[in-house]
Amino acid sequence: MWVFGYGSLLWNPGFPVAEKKLGRLMNYQRSFCMWSIHHRGTVEEPGLVLALDYQPKEYCDGVAFRVQPGAEEDTLAYLRERELVSSAYLERILTVNLGDEDVQAVTYIIDPDHAQYCNLSLETQADVIWKAVGGRGPNTEYLFNTVAHLNDLGIFDQDLQWLDTKVRTLVSDQA
Repeated sequence: MWVFGYGSLLWNPGFPVAEKKLGRLMNYQRSFCMWSIHHRGTVEEPGLVLALDYQPKEYCDGVAFRVQPGAEEDTLAYLRERELVSSAYLERILTVNLGDEDVQAVTYIIDPDHAQYCNLSLETQADVIWKAVGGRGPNTEYLFNTVAHLNDLGIFDQDLQWLDTKVRTLVSDQA
């Protein structure tokens, strides 16, 4: 069983991993298009988390994790509890290209019809991220961890790099 990670799974998969490889998912784009009312924000002051938004001809580079054999059932239960907390994500089995092969991977994409789906400018995203805090901590931590891990993997995401720089400026201006 393979799982595709593009956000917090990059640094915190939370399940036993037998192997990980860089992977590319076609027709989806990583973006802060999901209001976070649990983990990185609250109902009163939502934050933003990354989701995969269907965008034909676009792609998302991330990591494909092969689950330790024998741990598939527990991993799926764990992922469903973690990712499907508000039903804003849809669980799909999608083709991820690993360079030398294609694999079918459990992938969580945004439901564009869900109330938590949003399409905000980068400026607005930055303003939300630098202020929001949720049950798993500050929204800034989520952004900074994701960008740091993408950089470590050699994956460049122009929008996330811009957000990282902008939010760090907002944080330092506040201090």
